[in-house]
Amino acid sequence: MTALAPHIEAFLREHLSHHRGASQHTCDSYAYSFQLLFEFAARRFKAAPSALQLEQLDAELIGAFLKDLEEGRRNSPDTRNTRLAAIRSFFRFLEHREPAALEQIRRVLAIPFKRTNSRLVPYLAQDEVQPLLDSPDPATRQGIRDRAMLHLAICNGLRVSELTGLCSAPLGRTA
Repeated sequence: MTALAPHIEAFLREHLSHHRGASQHTCDSYAYSFQLLFEFAARRFKAAPSALQLEQLDAELIGAFLKDLEEGRRNSPDTRNTRLAAIRSFFRFLEHREPAALEQIRRVLAIPFKRTNSRLVPYLAQDEVQPLLDSPDPATRQGIRDRAMLHLAICNGLRVSELTGLCSAPLGRTA
């Protein structure tokens, strides 16, 4: 039997944040997904979560866990898919660390995501955008800057993180 704790610790502490560059929010979400999975498995096997073995996390258990999320906890299919994404990411990580478990890993990775209704992204009409552009004070330097940033973001469909991540080089110099 293979201890699960060292693998999950390496995945959450090293792989996600250092090798994959995941945000703290993503790391926390994945950790919560595994907390839910381990609590479910511990109830099923009548053992402490720390005593779980890798071989116990098979496709059947994970399928039952995903079903419990939707039926028992009343989670949406989107939430179910988020938990499954965390589990699949962990099992892809395990492919390189535990080659003896490749068949088990293959079966877990074959669990499909549930189809969900995709939501149409709303947009603002011109008469809704204009008050936003007019809100910064054009009499101040910051107001001119803010209006330019809003205009750039709106015209190019930028997210705030993309807008704030832009770098500017002084005139005459290149990065």
